[in-house]
Amino acid sequence: MEESDSEKKMEKENLGPRMDPPIGEPEGSLGWVLPNTAMKKKVLLMGKSGSGKTSMRSIIFANYIARDTRRLGATILDRLHSLQINSSLSTYSLVDSVGNTKTFDVEHSHVRFLGNLVLNLWDCGGQDTFMENYFTSQRDNIFRNVEVLIYVFDVESRELEKDMHYYQSCLEAILQNSPDAKIFCLVHKMDLVQEDQRDLIKEREEDLRRLSRPLECSCFRTSIWDETLYKAWSSIVYQLIPNVQQLEMNLRNFAEIIEADEVLLFERATFLVISHYQCKEQRDAHRFEKISNIIKQFKLSCSKLAASFQSMEVRNSNFAAFIDIFTSNTYVMVVMSDPSIPSAATLINIRNARKHFEKLERVDGPKQCLLMR
Repeated sequence: MEESDSEKKMEKENLGPRMDPPIGEPEGSLGWVLPNTAMKKKVLLMGKSGSGKTSMRSIIFANYIARDTRRLGATILDRLHSLQINSSLSTYSLVDSVGNTKTFDVEHSHVRFLGNLVLNLWDCGGQDTFMENYFTSQRDNIFRNVEVLIYVFDVESRELEKDMHYYQSCLEAILQNSPDAKIFCLVHKMDLVQEDQRDLIKEREEDLRRLSRPLECSCFRTSIWDETLYKAWSSIVYQLIPNVQQLEMNLRNFAEIIEADEVLLFERATFLVISHYQCKEQRDAHRFEKISNIIKQFKLSCSKLAASFQSMEVRNSNFAAFIDIFTSNTYVMVVMSDPSIPSAATLINIRNARKHFEKLERVDGPKQCLLMR
């Protein structure tokens, strides 16, 4: 089926944050050299075939919406070649008879994130043959220099024992090759579990934590159909940002200077929350992920109309929220409840803080602090 011009335009625009070598060209080949200033972080995305790894990666990093992942595998090769999406595929992806995307071998992607930070994402196919190869002939190559291991479990899997066996094999390889790696387990497709049965997942999470020792494992329940996916990936990316404490300190100073209730910082392409500071207690504990999901869907709707999202102001009798481009790699959201502060003053404060936060984004940038005046 032919794609519309707006869809093609949207996907071309989505290539912005990616930094991958052209298909068939390994990193470092002629015409493809990562900047010397880039800080690469290797991220392993693993799990059994059909667990949803490729779909979630496409939603977070390639700006797919959930319903479009159903046709992801069937069209991925045509899209890669016709749109020249910069991703190095060892083989290919297909969709099975029940609609699950199957990734064969390893797909390597480089995603630029916050300026100099580059996520070196390895999406490892989950077929039994490939999984066994990862732990034998490819063991050193796969598990060396890993910053983060993300293991995805299909909540409806009927081979839980085999899933646990493969996960334990991953842990053993990580301990041998990358003992300082952070471990994340995503219990995925939670939308298929009835609400009154979800507490049973706690037992599985406890089992995963026990199995992971001496490594620490962070567990998340996720679904591509709600904000839980953004919560998990925001937590993952947070662990990879090298100067995140400095960023948070300056965000706090900024919030106090402008008398904001809350300030959030989003990565510009993925709209993942990377930092926040709140001065007042908020009622909704899941508001960050909900905002990420809503605004990203709105951005995609704008793209389909050949428009670009830049800023938004939402106001009612209780508060005003401003979402605006902040730096070349981020959006900021400022929440104000003081009715005496005009919108123009808040927008000017956002504009005046941009240059300072641009400097903070550079990994090798000077250590500075936004001082109270």
